[in-house]
Amino acid sequence: MPQRRRTAVTVTLIAALAVSAAGCDGIEIEVPAGSLPAPVSIAPVPSASAGQPRYVCSTVYKILTEGAVRLAEHTANDDAAGLQKTFADMAGQVTAAAEQSADPAQRDAADEIAAALTEASRQPDPEAFLTGEFATIGQKIDGTCA
Repeated sequence: MPQRRRTAVTVTLIAALAVSAAGCDGIEIEVPAGSLPAPVSIAPVPSASAGQPRYVCSTVYKILTEGAVRLAEHTANDDAAGLQKTFADMAGQVTAAAEQSADPAQRDAADEIAAALTEASRQPDPEAFLTGEFATIGQKIDGTCA
């Protein structure tokens, strides 16, 4: 194929693609909530700091962050039972993290978080907790993260 013809074909293809792309304004692609991984992971690294306040805080924050991603999926699917189960799972994980803390005040704060999550898991409308107290629940442990 001569060079002129290749250039003409290339220019024609580019023009056709540009016209096609111009017609795509307003097209939305819907992505299911659970199909993407969590955007950030603050997973604590097991080390000599395990049980220390900052490590326990990182663990609790990780549980809340990863739980929020799972909760979003259940909310998108209007799955109250899934919300309840996720809150119960998170409560168990926070309780386990609290048991590792060397700081009694931090254990108490983490236990408060776990109790609130447990209560949410028993509510007939767990989405009310999700749109309410859940947004600030992590603040209960903030003061103990020295």
